[in-house]
Amino acid sequence: MTFDRRIKIAPSILSADFADFGREIRAIEDQGADWVHVDVMDGHFVPNLTFGPPAVAAFRKHVKTVMDVHLMIAPVDPYIDAYAKAGADILTAHIEAGPHIHRTLQAIRGAGMKAGVALNPGTPADAVEHLLDLTDLVCVMTVNPGFGGQKYIDMTAKVRRLRAMIGDRPVHIEIDGGMDPTTAPLMAAAGADVLVAGSAVFKGGSVAAPEVYGANIRAIRAAAEAA
Repeated sequence: MTFDRRIKIAPSILSADFADFGREIRAIEDQGADWVHVDVMDGHFVPNLTFGPPAVAAFRKHVKTVMDVHLMIAPVDPYIDAYAKAGADILTAHIEAGPHIHRTLQAIRGAGMKAGVALNPGTPADAVEHLLDLTDLVCVMTVNPGFGGQKYIDMTAKVRRLRAMIGDRPVHIEIDGGMDPTTAPLMAAAGADVLVAGSAVFKGGSVAAPEVYGANIRAIRAAAEAA
């Protein structure tokens, strides 16, 4: 992975057809997705249960771009090696998921992945101020994690604060939750460069009609780049 601040669209496969993940991943990549976002939930840290390392390893076989794995689990540390072996390029842990986030970020990098740290809506930007030199990505949640399709929570001030704190460090700002052509430009203007979109990418399309995915991705990208 090479670092740049161009807008990247990362469709969340939580909104894909669960019975056809391989073709869904290939479809979104063929239609212009920059990254593939995988939401891992444990039914404990968040009120939902999704994918584990075997599923992520199965997805890896189809991902040609960047596999961006977002852990909404607690604890994190015992599972880092499993997600590294599964093929995650980026592994993001929540700052709220455990007491030793420095150790977690060091372990993620030590396992050969890029390290991300995620912030729930109620967690301030300043919580990661002393983590930025250990971090490759800060994920700002604009919904409370656990389910797709939730209403967007405005985090503009938080993103602006993060952009100022990051300065010239090679750290991505990712937005997860409620991204569409209306909300994406707000976050891009504030300093975000990675936009996770689930229903806004997959709505109306299918592996039989992948051009709809492409139109949705282009609409989000165009709105963000015009900000």
